[in-house]
Amino acid sequence: MPQRLAFATLLLMSSTLVAPAVLAQTAGGTAAPAPPPAQTSTPATSSPGGATDPQTAAPTSTDQQEAPVEVSAPGMNGDVEDIVVVGRNIPNVVRSTPQIVSVLSSADIARTGEGDIAGALTRVTGLSVVGGGFVYVRGLGDRYSSSLLNGSPLPSPEPLRRSVPLDIFPTTIVGSALVQKTYSVNYPGEFGGGVINLTTKAIPDKNFVSFGATIAADDATTSELGYTYAGGDADWIGYDDGTRKVPAFIKNAPNGSGIIPAAQVAQLSNASTTLLQRNNQLPANWSGEISGGSVYDIGSSRLGVIASLSASNTFRTRFANQQDSVSADGTLRNDFSTLLTDNRIVANALIGVGLEFGENTLRWTNVYIHDTLKQGRGSAATLYNNASGLRFQQNTNWFERQLIETQLVGEFKLTDALKLDVRGAYANSKRNAPYERQFDYLCSATTTTGLPITSDGAQQAGGFQCNGAYQVTQRFTPFASIIFSELNENLWTGQADTSYKIDGDRPITLSAGYFYQGTDRTSSRLQFNYQTSNGGGTAPGYPYNLLRPDYLLSPDVLNNACPSTANTAPCTIQLQFNTAAGAYRYDATLDVHAGYVQAEGEAFDGLRAVIGVRYERGDERVTPFGVTTGLARLKNDYFLPASTLTWNFAADMQLRASAAKTISRPQFRELAPQQFRDPDSDRLFFGNPLLRDSKLYNLEARYEWFFKRDQRFTLAGFYKRIDNPIEQVGFYTGADDRLQTGFTYLPKATLYGGEVELQKYFPLADVFGSDFFATRRALLVANYTYTKSKITADSNCAPSVASSTQAVGNCAVGFAPASSLFRDGAPLTGQSDHLVNLQLGIEDSAALSQITLLFNYASKRVTNRGPSLLGGTGFQPDIVEHPGIRLDLVARQGVELMGGKFEIKAEARNLTRTRYRESQTFANGNEVYINRYNLGRVFSLGVSATF
Repeated sequence: MPQRLAFATLLLMSSTLVAPAVLAQTAGGTAAPAPPPAQTSTPATSSPGGATDPQTAAPTSTDQQEAPVEVSAPGMNGDVEDIVVVGRNIPNVVRSTPQIVSVLSSADIARTGEGDIAGALTRVTGLSVVGGGFVYVRGLGDRYSSSLLNGSPLPSPEPLRRSVPLDIFPTTIVGSALVQKTYSVNYPGEFGGGVINLTTKAIPDKNFVSFGATIAADDATTSELGYTYAGGDADWIGYDDGTRKVPAFIKNAPNGSGIIPAAQVAQLSNASTTLLQRNNQLPANWSGEISGGSVYDIGSSRLGVIASLSASNTFRTRFANQQDSVSADGTLRNDFSTLLTDNRIVANALIGVGLEFGENTLRWTNVYIHDTLKQGRGSAATLYNNASGLRFQQNTNWFERQLIETQLVGEFKLTDALKLDVRGAYANSKRNAPYERQFDYLCSATTTTGLPITSDGAQQAGGFQCNGAYQVTQRFTPFASIIFSELNENLWTGQADTSYKIDGDRPITLSAGYFYQGTDRTSSRLQFNYQTSNGGGTAPGYPYNLLRPDYLLSPDVLNNACPSTANTAPCTIQLQFNTAAGAYRYDATLDVHAGYVQAEGEAFDGLRAVIGVRYERGDERVTPFGVTTGLARLKNDYFLPASTLTWNFAADMQLRASAAKTISRPQFRELAPQQFRDPDSDRLFFGNPLLRDSKLYNLEARYEWFFKRDQRFTLAGFYKRIDNPIEQVGFYTGADDRLQTGFTYLPKATLYGGEVELQKYFPLADVFGSDFFATRRALLVANYTYTKSKITADSNCAPSVASSTQAVGNCAVGFAPASSLFRDGAPLTGQSDHLVNLQLGIEDSAALSQITLLFNYASKRVTNRGPSLLGGTGFQPDIVEHPGIRLDLVARQGVELMGGKFEIKAEARNLTRTRYRESQTFANGNEVYINRYNLGRVFSLGVSATF
């Protein structure tokens, strides 16, 4: 709070510098100054919202076997029942699956209390979540993780990534989450750290209806200061009502002269999308859901229908320090204080129909997710390299993402020995970001006409004293801009898997399958800079250059932007299409055909082997528009072998060993020469068409001890070698430019480590003896992952991140020695050496009653390579994120009332109020904060009911 008051004071002191008020006021507000498992695991068909499962019969006891977890994945055929090998019994999906997996059941997810599946996955051994929803497996970035929904790939609505942000999937529609860390050939060959398979709710055991609501307060946001803007009337539900409609002349700008005259500029939405407002009391966060299911007996068959609908509206404010340096010793170049408010509105729906006949299952699943981020940002520089005074920047953004998927899955048991699994899916993802606006104001030591101010501060003729502000210096472009971007991606997938079991003393199961994936994406980004018609980039005349954005873009100013007598002719404000921002559009496709064969059987008593090979052919193309270079095509085929041995050397213990070869293709965005601005970090990203596929060689060994039902101890070690790993690299094109990020690849990288996990229950009746503790037990779930990685940066050539027309060393044009781009021996980006998760709880095994303390720690990780020094050789330190520790408390209590089952859930998140910190630490001890802000504590109370 003292920081925020200091920031507000700074802005109040500078309010005379920023015209009649760059910020307006909200209704009823004030004018703003210029800112500176308790229960056993339930089936995958359990009710949404973590409520008491309406399909579960009488409460279970601690010695009752865990209920089966439903998993729909390629080649699994829903068969996760007990598997019996000679002399051994393997009782659950974690142990019975030939590969190394972690499974979150509905009960596991509910215990964490997380609202989205990304949050729940942070509790899984070896997993961390970066940027809100992107899952890193064992320190490998999200580009090395793939996401499936009921076994079918998902497209991403994010322009920077092909992976899907899993925070858009609420836990209300997910029945189970399986994380497979060792490769098997029935999965796509793009497998680096692991694959995450989400299985949706399917056929309920009986009819039910469930509904619930949650309200939450964030002590860094709720009832605190935040920045918003009006937008449209439907913004509160996350949909635009037409306020942000993009006119045809904007879409057609690249085909014409690129100049949008004042008459057309006036047709664009103005005040509702430009005027940043101050809200002194941001509202509380809320969410609600309703779901229902019915089951019908049709002869010997069962037909089930399940539907879910939920929505949430959350606010988050960050008061951040954002600094940068272009020197070798960390001397600050810019130092900004930024207040950023996100209003995120998520709506999602699920409709599933399932039919069970005999031992066969048909599943038709339809998922709709709509995720909108409305963002207001005000940033004031206390230090700016091109001015003696304050620079103020404001942004208003609207990012609308949508994912629709429909899929049909058939799992057939044709005979006792022959099984067939077929699945087909169509998915569409969209991202629409119209009217991304940015305006800069700057107090300079010169006037708008270039006349200096006298030593006594007196105003000279034709000028004005430096207690005003104007659009950044005389460079009206590109500091006042508007961007329209749009992404559309279609994904078609089809897969067929068959298996045949050959009976004998040692049964063998032979499997084969075919997979097809067709992806096409269109991404456009149209950036326009405001300029005057008479000077190319000259700012409008005084006093118009002092006006807040909506007045600046009013019809009077647009049509008469230069009233000063210094201008011999009137001028107007135009929009100039920015051709320097890379490709304004790119089209991308990826076609994959694959087939595999696999054999699974018991080679010796207690020794099970799975051996297979996958042939995969991929054709990836990126075609840019608006630039003369940048066409990329990668057409390759691979044989990808994989094998896993499992030795059940004791009744409750086993050893596993796995080896596999996999690949990782460059993402569309990494290949496309299109500029993209990250609104949080204010960084610019550019793709590189010279990238190539990465190849991974994976080894793992694991010891597992299942000493009691639902209780286990595991210990594992792993090693990966990556040829041509793709990394992102920061660079500056000039002393006045912001940090930019490009992509290139290295000759090689290695990653190794180990992980340990323990899940244990302690009956409390043995300790306390009272009736109250008769069915209660203590829970301990702990896991730790150690990971170490190292890149090889030698004289081998790698694509240069900055455009180059000259050869460097022995490398061709466009390439440079890897040692000139990276430090040899540095860790991979996104990799934390240490990940720790701990859950301590008390729960009732006979009824829903849980209280769980959750602890999470991730050590520092590189987010961006240190940029090379301007004007010389060498590097700045890497940009490093410090996630730190997080402590959460979740309490759940079930109550039966009026014939229904009610659940009351209370949560307290981030009790340590851990600060987000992303920084560079220089050799002399200087620390430059790229992004630093406090994260608030979040307290929530929810109630749900099931009938």
